[in-house]
Amino acid sequence: MKPITREWVNKAEEDWEAARTLARKRKNPAHNAVCFHAQQSAEKYLKARLEEANIQIVKTHDLEALLYLALPVESGWNVLLAELKFLSDFAVDYRYPGAAATKADAQEAIRACRHVRKVIRTSFGLPV
Repeated sequence: MKPITREWVNKAEEDWEAARTLARKRKNPAHNAVCFHAQQSAEKYLKARLEEANIQIVKTHDLEALLYLALPVESGWNVLLAELKFLSDFAVDYRYPGAAATKADAQEAIRACRHVRKVIRTSFGLPV
């Protein structure tokens, strides 16, 4: 694995741990932050794979667009489409007034990110 790819993976893991930690809060739940960090983890994992494959990384939070860039080297990742579409909304909209994530959103974001993380880490030969 290239050093820059490893950096992407490390940053993805930081977001994953942040999402999981925030998801366990009982007092003052942070559903928006859980969803944001889950989205960020998935985004960084996708960008790690693009980096490793020498595919130009575009500046976007659109996980579906990033998936389509990765599909030529990871055709089996089409199973992630629905989860990535779900997570994409949490990149921007839920960080500002006008939208708020629910407990159910946060739980689903964790579930979706867990699956994305598993698939991508497996492709890298990393422990899940």
